[in-house]
Amino acid sequence: MKLNAAAFSPLEFKGGVLVLSRRAGAAPSALEASVDAALGGALSSAAERQLFKGKPRQALGLDTHGRLPFQRVLLLGLGDTAPSPAALRDAAALAVVDAYATRHRTLGFVLPEGATEQTAAEVAAGLHLGAYRFDTYKSKDADSPSPEIDAVTLLGDAASAGSLERGEALASAVLLSRQLVNEPPNVCTPTRLADLAVQMGAEYGFKVTILDRDEMKARGMGGLLAVSAGSEQPPKLIHVAYTPSGAGAAKKPVVFVGKGLTFDSGGLSLKPAKSMEDMYIDMAGGAAVLGLMKAVGQLKPDVPVHGLVGATENMPSGASYRPSDILTMANGKTVEVLNTDAEGRLVLADVLHYATALDPACIVDLATLTGACMVGLGPNYAGLFTADDALGERVSAAASAAGENVWRLPLDKKLSDSIRGARADIKNLGGPWGGAITAALFLQHFVGDHAWAHLDIAGPALADKDDGHIKAGGTGFGVLTLYALVESAAR
Repeated sequence: MKLNAAAFSPLEFKGGVLVLSRRAGAAPSALEASVDAALGGALSSAAERQLFKGKPRQALGLDTHGRLPFQRVLLLGLGDTAPSPAALRDAAALAVVDAYATRHRTLGFVLPEGATEQTAAEVAAGLHLGAYRFDTYKSKDADSPSPEIDAVTLLGDAASAGSLERGEALASAVLLSRQLVNEPPNVCTPTRLADLAVQMGAEYGFKVTILDRDEMKARGMGGLLAVSAGSEQPPKLIHVAYTPSGAGAAKKPVVFVGKGLTFDSGGLSLKPAKSMEDMYIDMAGGAAVLGLMKAVGQLKPDVPVHGLVGATENMPSGASYRPSDILTMANGKTVEVLNTDAEGRLVLADVLHYATALDPACIVDLATLTGACMVGLGPNYAGLFTADDALGERVSAAASAAGENVWRLPLDKKLSDSIRGARADIKNLGGPWGGAITAALFLQHFVGDHAWAHLDIAGPALADKDDGHIKAGGTGFGVLTLYALVESAAR
């Protein structure tokens, strides 16, 4: 799909679908009225009949039957307040869905009144996100080809090359994350993620370091080594480093850490078969970090950014680590293993300790870590944990600016006793309550005195159905929040 910006009158658009929008409670714009007049009042009549009120995600489409230069008009609702970034992306995605359904290949998208360059960027991102489909492994039916959109023209003063470039860069970053999450584990292996990082390094000038099993042994990374021991796939610690060319190069880096479990069987504490079906998504935190680095490479913020991914499988075999094992981690702490399915925190622990050596301004990790977080917050919110109120506010503000949902949960010190080990310093599983909290408390043992935040993305990393600009499958959640946080650090 090719995006371009134009300043000509929307009524002169020659193509498939002209997309208009209306706020709830607002009168039709002059442009909408002109289209309605050309259609002999058919648009206003349909809006009245179908109770179109401009509510979010309302859509009304009519064919123009040759009365206008475009073949169809689509009217979208934006709600009664200034549309959020997510609402703008949703509206753009709905336009793409309508074009697919009606088999039109070109769109003219009229930006809403009062649009800014940020509005245009969100619409540009939403168009690409709405067009995403994971059909890599589906046979193509020659008799019923998939509709594709050739071009979209953004119409309005706010549409500029810069706004389109930003929107497309952020969308491509999210789409990379989605694609990685959706790939099956026999394709998306730790080596695949490491190779991708090397390719990104060559394309964007990143410094890329890949630690293999021998280097992990030399560094005493007992968590990564234990979790990976049962798999034939070699583990990888992936380190992608970006340094800007401007004055920001002197700043301390912002460091992001992603859990990269490319498949999680539970190890010897084997999951039930049904619970393994979607464990291809257990590397969604790592996918978000790699997606972020793609956006960084394209948009080049003026602050150093490091992306770290601990990538491995968790598989059962004669070489697997066992419940009751005691592991020595990279920072010297010992961990008593109660359950090999609480493996993500063991991988993250060693990568977080590695991050502390980078003299970071802050460390933020993302992980599909606990079902307990989903029980508490449902599937649409990530849990945010931090002992640093200032960082917590920055992450929350970044998520709000990005249109992604996070909710801060407490690092309840009274639950620390539940992960105190009987035979080692700590154990990798807490008691029956507050499982997301005790997992975060475990991670806190490995970040030293550095500003650190943990995002448990177990819920929003996967969608079971299409939802606006979110598509069924891997969502790419977190990429936009992380980039907003990078921009705040650059400022």
